[in-house]
Amino acid sequence: MLKERKQQFRLLAGAIVLLVSVCLGVVFLGVTVANQLEEKEENKTASQGLTESTGKSAVARLVSLPPQQRATNLDAFASGPKSREQYRARYLLASDLIQQNQPEQALNHLEGLESDYPVLASHVALKRAQAYQAMGDRESATGVWQTILKKYPNQAVAAEALYHLGKSNPKHWDDAIAKFPSHPRTLEIVRQRLKNNPNQLPLLLILAKHTPKALGMQEIRDRIVDKYADQLTPEDWEMIGTGYWETWKYGKAGKAYAKAPRTPRNLYRAGRGLHLDTKATKGKIFYQQLISAYPNAKETGLALRRLASISKRTEALAYLDQVIQNYPDEAPQALLDKAKILEKLNSKVSAGQARKSVLTQYASSDAAANYRWQMAQKKAAKGKLQQAWQWAQPITTNNPDSDIAAQAGFWVGRWASKLGRPNDAKAAFEHVLARYPESYYAWRSANYLGWNVGDFTSVRYLMPKVVRPQARPLLTDGSATLKELYKLGQDQDAWALWQVELGDRKELSVSEQFSDGLLRLGIGDNLKGINQVWSLKRRETPQEKAQWAALRDDPKYWHALFPFPFLNSIVNWSGQRELNPLLVTALIRQESRFEPEIRSVAGAMGLMQVMPATGSWVAQKIQLKEYNLKNPDDNIKLGTWYLSFTHQQNSNNSLLAVASYNAGPGNVSKWVNRYGFSDPDAFIEKIPFRETKGYVKTVFGNYWNYLRLYNPDISRMVEAHAATKSVAASN
Repeated sequence: MLKERKQQFRLLAGAIVLLVSVCLGVVFLGVTVANQLEEKEENKTASQGLTESTGKSAVARLVSLPPQQRATNLDAFASGPKSREQYRARYLLASDLIQQNQPEQALNHLEGLESDYPVLASHVALKRAQAYQAMGDRESATGVWQTILKKYPNQAVAAEALYHLGKSNPKHWDDAIAKFPSHPRTLEIVRQRLKNNPNQLPLLLILAKHTPKALGMQEIRDRIVDKYADQLTPEDWEMIGTGYWETWKYGKAGKAYAKAPRTPRNLYRAGRGLHLDTKATKGKIFYQQLISAYPNAKETGLALRRLASISKRTEALAYLDQVIQNYPDEAPQALLDKAKILEKLNSKVSAGQARKSVLTQYASSDAAANYRWQMAQKKAAKGKLQQAWQWAQPITTNNPDSDIAAQAGFWVGRWASKLGRPNDAKAAFEHVLARYPESYYAWRSANYLGWNVGDFTSVRYLMPKVVRPQARPLLTDGSATLKELYKLGQDQDAWALWQVELGDRKELSVSEQFSDGLLRLGIGDNLKGINQVWSLKRRETPQEKAQWAALRDDPKYWHALFPFPFLNSIVNWSGQRELNPLLVTALIRQESRFEPEIRSVAGAMGLMQVMPATGSWVAQKIQLKEYNLKNPDDNIKLGTWYLSFTHQQNSNNSLLAVASYNAGPGNVSKWVNRYGFSDPDAFIEKIPFRETKGYVKTVFGNYWNYLRLYNPDISRMVEAHAATKSVAASN
């Protein structure tokens, strides 16, 4: 039976390799049929050319292919009549040839292209200079760099010219710093000069301003604060405070914001940062300054609540009453905070009245949803499922945008099922799947509705068909040059231009932040790219929330949140380990956000966050003598073996295997013995490690999103289900 299953898995693995290769244009060694099918498909695409009326570019569809694989089709376009597609093909070929150390051929494609292709004229000149450099023709390269400075002095390519010319004339580097401080080449110059002389405050401030989250920036901010505090302006302190705040150094952020301009946000963050740094008395001062100076600011209600949390009970009640009377957004939580204090003062009737006010006057608030859910969980823990259902059910209607709405809706279904109300259970699961299709609980609901999406006992061996978009999404922000570079996969050049176009802007619009995320993903900055897209949910104004909601209706938003880097290695090693490649992708996304060199505080390394000791143990098991945990293929090779091992240790139950990957097999074994495992959903809720409980839900939520986004059958089912429920709701 085991031999039969392994043979079946190999056939399925070959099928997914074939499907991914054909649909995505990814090369897999040994899959010759896939290559032949792909070549036929791309030749067909090439012959069709560009349909200008639809704006679809056949050349752009070749961008996802490796240079060697797209060369034939690009040559076909490049040798055709002049057109936008021909110019694109020539540019892309030239760029590929420079990287392949064939600069002479690149120059042939670039001949006359600067005038033919005005949207990328400056970058055509850039490629010519790079080609001459690759040939070792310094004189010609210098001539082109100088021409770029004359023809395109204000464009991003000028920073490249200044960088190269500055190697022999330092004045050009001065000009780059003065004119293009945010350009990646300029930042290289800054770092090089600081390496030679670290005591240059203006250069340190450039890095603090333009690379606040880069590796090593905490040390640079610390150096600025320690050595140059008396030379910093209030605006400098605000910039430094923001850098600390966004990297979770709240105590240091609070001290910096204390010296920043007196805005509501800065005063609140000064108080909160000091408060979190166990300096409540100092934090209190800034909370009070905020309340006095900006009584109507949105931060003031929250500051009053923070003040209440560090004040004596009677004083705290006075602060909370101010919030309840004057700040409706904070009033629901203030009422719950007040109820806790009243209970401690033995005023149980008044405490009950405060909670009742939350449920009646602020029924749609997050505070009401959270309170209802807490009560539902308490009732369920005592076996009072009817009461648990009654507490949780209103969340699905009163609080549809709450972070816990999907979870509450799912458990409303589970409890209804246990109470012998199958129709109510079915309705609850259908609601969760339609209203929260991106949630982990949508996957669990789909399971209970009988969809073939895999459950904890079967997901390991599923090999779902995967189809990715053939072309990149269009950027909605930036210049026409930026959009064209991104469309052609010229990611480093696009990123450099984007940095110049953003300049000193502190705040990005919703659309700009999404574009920033896409561009970061393009250069392989996957963690920050995904986080840029994800953090759009934190936008606060009604207009921004509406823009975010509209973006969520576009598949490109979800594709950006759930990208597919390192797909070759994932499919290869998943196949060899008999693991669902989407499950492996889901785990990697949670472990490292696809950052191959990331290292945890505990020392775990690489894409699958393999501990060095574990890596050494696995390497011995598979007789691997040489490996590097920062190498993506090595890391996936070792990580997938260990994930397969945790499956084997847990009878191929993926819930327990994934939990073991995070918390260790020993802990999971203890939990199973302690809580039992008859109900996997209940087991997850009882996991005592908060990190592991969230980890399990996130990994399987990731798996579900990859499945619903990239599997055509499931994608159609989700869309049809949502449409059906939408029609039913409108009738």
